[in-house]
Amino acid sequence: MSDAQDHPQIYLISPSEFDLSTYPAQLAACLDSTEVACVRLALATKDEARIAKAADALREVTHARDVALVIDSHIMLVERLGLDGVHLNDGARTIKKTRKDLGDDAIVGSFCGNSRHDGMTAGELGADYVSFGPVGDSPLGDGRQAELELFEWWSMMIEVPVVAEGALTTDLIRSLSPHTDFFGIGDEIWGADTPAKALSELRHAMLG
Repeated sequence: MSDAQDHPQIYLISPSEFDLSTYPAQLAACLDSTEVACVRLALATKDEARIAKAADALREVTHARDVALVIDSHIMLVERLGLDGVHLNDGARTIKKTRKDLGDDAIVGSFCGNSRHDGMTAGELGADYVSFGPVGDSPLGDGRQAELELFEWWSMMIEVPVVAEGALTTDLIRSLSPHTDFFGIGDEIWGADTPAKALSELRHAMLG
């Protein structure tokens, strides 16, 4: 993953559950219709066999299109499954060890909620990107949101690439586009009849 040059890039997040008989084709259609920088495998299951099957299927799709594939949380599976890195959900707590375990070439990113301090610490410890969210209204979590002001400050002060994710809308995307490097898009499109079309519409808002 690299910094956006003129407009934010898309960081696609898989559903927490999906059907292996249909989802890889949906993902392929999205990658073929819209430029995507990275895909995150974010299954909720702790079943290693299911995760491995999903990773194999998605890796075929992403690597054929030269798109990086990272996995949510499961550091130990990155090398075993031939993935490009890991997305951590504990702020800065395990960045240093993860970087040591996976080496310099792996992508290591960290979700930091709306904590400026956690984001800065994660960056200092070697995170390739920091993710803040949710940026929109969500009944999940503790109700705290990552506000526009956080992204404005980050884009002015910090060089580590930043991802905006969670309950995105076209209006939020338009307002955040000047201040973020990536948009983490997932649930916003997977419930649509044609996810690839929904993704294209959100991409249009980024270019707005």
